[in-house]
Amino acid sequence: MRFAEIEGSREWTEPNWQRSQAAPVAVLVEDVEAEARRRLRAIKLHEWRTREFITGQPMPDDVRHYALQVEFAATAISRLSPIPQDFDSDVYWPKLWAR
Repeated sequence: MRFAEIEGSREWTEPNWQRSQAAPVAVLVEDVEAEARRRLRAIKLHEWRTREFITGQPMPDDVRHYALQVEFAATAISRLSPIPQDFDSDVYWPKLWAR
């Protein structure tokens, strides 16, 4: 790789250098919301809510708390500026403990 200074400005003279680094794609709030929905679908939250509505039996506390935590995490991640590229990493989301 060669580096040149031309008329006070610096420029990379290697032809493929700038093409090799793709510009990061902006993560949208909709992407974060989709990840939250995916995580809630994984625990079958819709089925728990339907069961609660039909039978009157409340859903387990750990499922309810996990759903609240996922919604809170989604809101918090959506408010970051910029939203991290690895927003779907488990680092940002709560963990559902086994019963």
